[in-house]
Amino acid sequence: MIALGSDHAGFYLKEKIKKYFEDKGIEYKDYGCYTPESFDYAIAAKRVCDGVISGECERAILCCGTGIGISMAANKVKGIRAAACTNYFGAKYTRAHNDANVLCLGERVIGEGIALELVDVFLNTEFEGGRHQRRIDQIAAIENGEEVE
Repeated sequence: MIALGSDHAGFYLKEKIKKYFEDKGIEYKDYGCYTPESFDYAIAAKRVCDGVISGECERAILCCGTGIGISMAANKVKGIRAAACTNYFGAKYTRAHNDANVLCLGERVIGEGIALELVDVFLNTEFEGGRHQRRIDQIAAIENGEEVE
């Protein structure tokens, strides 16, 4: 299952992603917001990331105006590796090399077509492991307040 969430500035993009998931038969859980009324991205990020960390959802998509603010909030949740992406290469390699578990998109900076391509590549690219695992372990060490060398 894929977690979805947004603030008000990403609401319409989230709704388009929901329709895409429904058309493709992809299971999702919508953690809000549920209207285009003002809603804080930090709250959306926390709800969605808790769904990933709990294991209820495998990965997540978050939307705000730029994808940046919501990614900053998401990355404060221990165990989350969120990436704000605006192009195919970034979305592919944040999975393949960084094992990102949250994709963050900006409704005000990318169109629906690109957004859906990024969602597709993010969900269909597996982590390569190998030499990249060492770097993921280093990120976890930093998160745990440990030294990294």
